[in-house]
Amino acid sequence: MTNPISTTGNIWRLHHGDQEMARLTVTGADWPWIHADVEALPSFEQFRPLFTEQERAVDTEDWEQADTCYTRIRSALTMTFPDASPVAEFMLHIHDDGTAGWRWHREPFDAANP
Repeated sequence: MTNPISTTGNIWRLHHGDQEMARLTVTGADWPWIHADVEALPSFEQFRPLFTEQERAVDTEDWEQADTCYTRIRSALTMTFPDASPVAEFMLHIHDDGTAGWRWHREPFDAANP
């Protein structure tokens, strides 16, 4: 059964405060990951180096740095579902090739694992 949220063509949105920074158009899913093409808006550019740093850390298996990047991303950015409701928790990777992959959860991880 296909999850309608991860249907190809659906658009998830990335925000910094009230400003939309990127549109993530779903290209497929490989549970638990969703994959997308990224339409980076001008406001995204201030965060591009952080995603590049995260990708480099993962590629070199520097997990401490990857965790630091994850924390910085989650403290600065929010994501919304295609219906514009907020995503409570997500782990997002935006790659230099203009694609993205992420996992998500409807509740914050702290609330899901008391």
